[in-house]
Amino acid sequence: MDEILKAMEDVGVPSEDPKGLPKSEKTFPDGANYRMEISGVERPSTLRALIEEREKRNIPIHRLISTVMGSTYLTDDELEEFAQLAQDNDMEVIITPGPRSGWNTGRQVATPEGALSGLRVRGSDNLVRAFKDVKRCIDFGFKGFLVTDEGMLWLADELKKKGLIPEDVTFKVSIYAGHANAAGGKLLEDLGAGTFNPLGDISIPMFASIRQAIDIPIDIHIELAESMGGFNRFYEGPDMARVASPCYFKIEPGEGLAATGGMYKPWTDPEFHQFLIKEKVKHAEIIHDIIQDEYPELELSEHGAEDLCIPQP
Repeated sequence: MDEILKAMEDVGVPSEDPKGLPKSEKTFPDGANYRMEISGVERPSTLRALIEEREKRNIPIHRLISTVMGSTYLTDDELEEFAQLAQDNDMEVIITPGPRSGWNTGRQVATPEGALSGLRVRGSDNLVRAFKDVKRCIDFGFKGFLVTDEGMLWLADELKKKGLIPEDVTFKVSIYAGHANAAGGKLLEDLGAGTFNPLGDISIPMFASIRQAIDIPIDIHIELAESMGGFNRFYEGPDMARVASPCYFKIEPGEGLAATGGMYKPWTDPEFHQFLIKEKVKHAEIIHDIIQDEYPELELSEHGAEDLCIPQP
């Protein structure tokens, strides 16, 4: 075992989860330690409600996880309006492309045990359809996309190398990919991930271990829907920011998400999304206050940081 532990360290994977919670010396390019990410910005109307609440509370919101129902469901006019609103208000957008396992005729993913296989893209035809959605959104100026499939991530990076996807487009790996350790994080970084969302229920020492292995931002579910555990980790936020910097705090309360027939469906009332998005912005303010009370030296990025993948319509 000693040889295995040494080999892990030699390839850049910590051989234990550090119990002393060492402070990360890594930061965002602006020197900040943490940022705010709001999930479920489904339509232009949802984004307008978010902007209104952000301005009211004067809290930076850096990244929007958008069209979780699938960008296929937005018309060209809606995508154009969404991109322009995000650009005008200096916010990064991570678009969720449409065709994925929950849309297919294959229903293994809809069963309790089948879901454990992960949300992977089934077949080459569906890979092509997913990249059609990506290409459509790039044409409207979007520069960030959510992926759940390591194969699609690898292919996206290869398409970048061939100049078929712009170099400044980023791919974020979703919690649905199911990674939860330093080796998984390192794999995703090597495959071209720009940012990585591990499982939401891992411990702070586990986050510290992942941070030691990778340089890309870690996206942390500090609040997660009931269908995936329903936890609130606000008071762990200070130590999360301290050991996992640079990190995004993901704010995603609610009953159920897209894969469970929950709130990220095209038939969900837009007014519900507008109400919930304002609650999420309020929670970002609360999280920031808790972190500053405990570790005032930790920095939150200013709104509209230069390295964000803001749409360019």
